[in-house]
Amino acid sequence: MDVTILELKDLTFIADYYVICSASNIIQVRTIVENIEKVLMQSGIKPIGIEGLNYARWVLVDYGDVIVHIFEEQMRLYYSLEKFWLDAPQIKLDYENSDSMGRQDERGVSQRGN
Repeated sequence: MDVTILELKDLTFIADYYVICSASNIIQVRTIVENIEKVLMQSGIKPIGIEGLNYARWVLVDYGDVIVHIFEEQMRLYYSLEKFWLDAPQIKLDYENSDSMGRQDERGVSQRGN
């Protein structure tokens, strides 16, 4: 999964952060949305709104200061939201060397050096 976080707090009043990710198909898009909702709901955080879930090619989940965009891969390439915010600092997440919780896999990193 390709995830980019754009820090927008100094550039717009819309949101402080955009989280942009993509999935291979609409089933995966829906699953990502469901998991985001589930995890944040456990902390008492509810979305203000969700748009696009019916077609699930581009789903927007609004958490106020954080807006999450989940795209089907082709839709993400087509809209290229990152290009609209070229001045925004980007935080790129690397899942290749991380476990399922996003933590760095020390074994994988140390083995590469051998």
